[in-house]
Amino acid sequence: MTLLILAYLGGILTIVSPCILPVLPFVFSRAGQSFSRSVLPMLAGMVLMFAVVATLAAVGGSWVVQANQYGRWLALALVAVFGATLLLPKLAERLTHPLVSLGNRLTQSAQGDGTVSGGESKGAGPGASFLLGIATGLLWAPCAGPILGLVLTGAALQGASVGTTLLLIAYAAGAATSLALALLVGGRVFATMKRSLGAGEWIRRVLGGLMLAGVGAIALGLDTGALARLSTASTGGIEQRLVDQLGGRGNGGNSASNVDGANRAAPDTSAQNASATDATPGGPAMVRTAASAPAPLPVEGQLPSIDGAVQWLNSPPLTAQALRGKVVLVDFWTYSCINCLRTLPYVKAWAQKYRDQGLVVIGVHAPEFAFERDIDNVKKAVHDLGVDYPVAIDNNFAIWRNFNNQYWPAHYFVDAQGRVRYHHFGEGNYAESERVIQQLLREAGAAQVADGITDVKAAGVQQAADMGDVRSPETYVGYERAENFTSPGGAVKDAVSDYRAPSTPSLNNWGLAGQWKVGPEQATAAQVGARIVYRFHARDLHLVLGPDVNGKPVRFRVTLDGEAPGNAHGTDVAADGTGTVTSQRLYQLVRQTGEVRDHTFSIEFFDAGASAYAFTFG
Repeated sequence: MTLLILAYLGGILTIVSPCILPVLPFVFSRAGQSFSRSVLPMLAGMVLMFAVVATLAAVGGSWVVQANQYGRWLALALVAVFGATLLLPKLAERLTHPLVSLGNRLTQSAQGDGTVSGGESKGAGPGASFLLGIATGLLWAPCAGPILGLVLTGAALQGASVGTTLLLIAYAAGAATSLALALLVGGRVFATMKRSLGAGEWIRRVLGGLMLAGVGAIALGLDTGALARLSTASTGGIEQRLVDQLGGRGNGGNSASNVDGANRAAPDTSAQNASATDATPGGPAMVRTAASAPAPLPVEGQLPSIDGAVQWLNSPPLTAQALRGKVVLVDFWTYSCINCLRTLPYVKAWAQKYRDQGLVVIGVHAPEFAFERDIDNVKKAVHDLGVDYPVAIDNNFAIWRNFNNQYWPAHYFVDAQGRVRYHHFGEGNYAESERVIQQLLREAGAAQVADGITDVKAAGVQQAADMGDVRSPETYVGYERAENFTSPGGAVKDAVSDYRAPSTPSLNNWGLAGQWKVGPEQATAAQVGARIVYRFHARDLHLVLGPDVNGKPVRFRVTLDGEAPGNAHGTDVAADGTGTVTSQRLYQLVRQTGEVRDHTFSIEFFDAGASAYAFTFG
């Protein structure tokens, strides 16, 4: 709502632009004439010109951004130009001079059509008024450009959406409101606007300075820091909260709930305990337990649209129609999700084993944390994890909503006729899922479908969890979803504060020590020596971490019950407990051997700036 109000006010503000003032006397001259023959044609001409300019800007900007990742930098450069035109009136005048000149010539032509010899007015005809409207649009569009351009550039970066349309409508409504007032009151408003021109220009310059400051912040790499935390698809972002209301969310069944909150999955994500209910009756995933037998396979619905990805990796954009004749496995995942990482070896193996027999695997990467929206981060993860099948980057959760999905990971199995025949949420049930693939391939007429069940040997973070010994739940560090936080005094939101760790934490209690800034989805170490303490019971302990906002690596040391982990160290930690945070991802810090017992885990950072997001166990 705030953005809509700002867009509306921005539309009103454009009427005090210097290049608008010269044409307003001609606009006012229509105020006393016939509405149908003079005022209405003029407004129609202006609306038409606005529509043309806005359409060209949106289509062109969207094409540039979608061409490749570097298009975002070009769009950023456009934002810088818009900011500069707001800040520097001389630059705006030079850039808009051709359109202003053309508009003035059209204005003079329209005025000529409204007079007779001797200079007496004969009244404006519809053609002359329409021409005057086009001239006004030509004059208005470049003057409105900096503010309108910011909206259009945002549309190009984020993709077309209902929100973008509403912003443009609000902006146009603001411009129409100011013009309507001008027509109603005429010259008195014109004189007032002249007097307020200085204030209007001051506001424009402040906006321009703020825009340029934002461009500088992104160019310096802060887009993975402060800007990322304002991400439209982040856990702590406004849009994500809207997604939560519309479609629910969960992580492999660990903390998932459907839209009405009636079904909350148990912490165990094994096939025997995982179950899920579709968000919308009649959607692609009907009510079905994850461990139920796949034969006979019911028709659960048609494959929903897979349009809406901001970018595709390893493939040109795919469509549901183009996939007809293929058996399709759609895998919803995100690269820092431990449940997704443990299912990934099986998905990769199926993609390789059945590729030549007609199977197409599509990974839909729907981010949980803000840093997972960064396309470069996703590209690196896809490369490091060896994912070579098509990946749709679903930053706006468009495909997620099309499927009414609620879980990471979630697998949807589609037959050659484009029908969803089976689905599975969470980890486990791999043999059953592979048999479904084989059955759908045979139904599609594939010759010599490979028999047998793939024997996957996963290691490191991708090794299957020992769920019988997991007694600690997924735990978020940011204040929006934090539980069992026991540092004295609780968390201080969005401000640096000094914390003390609990001296003898009970099982699944945790706390901070030293100076930290706790945000909605992460806590950031504000000093050298800052620590996190957690009392847990599980074979494996993982923690999603990120380096400082400039990407500088952060060194750390892990202890178990005050000692180096030794043989219990994870893949990202040496036996002496030392390690380094080099990128934003999930780190395996503990893997116990032998008997699993309660332990007090501690991680101490030797550099400031590290961010901690969530603990997961296995």
